[in-house]
Amino acid sequence: MAIYVRFQTPKEVQDLAYDLVEKARDSGKISKGANEATKQVERGQAKLVVMAEDVTPEEVLAHMPILCEEKNTPYAYVPSKEELGSSAGLHVGTAAVAIINPGKDKASIENIVKKIDALKKQG
Repeated sequence: MAIYVRFQTPKEVQDLAYDLVEKARDSGKISKGANEATKQVERGQAKLVVMAEDVTPEEVLAHMPILCEEKNTPYAYVPSKEELGSSAGLHVGTAAVAIINPGKDKASIENIVKKIDALKKQG
């Protein structure tokens, strides 16, 4: 497990995260990449950060869980940066995606945040 992964994300939540990124890409607003996601969290604009677990070097995302917790921004993990990149509309993988505006699917973001909170309490 990577140094920045604080909890195991079940497959159901991973699939929900990929789906949310796709929907936000189409009808809302997302920021792609570790640097852009970091900026959005620092500005308090990110509603959810989705991070890939297979990022190398791991230091690229080492700061992200700490920053998200400081700013009370929910975050989740997905196994593949390639699949995360594709969900975000990229032809390459991406380490992280910040959802700024979930678009039409605000209920799903609240749903995934509740599931993530429950996971963190278990861990």
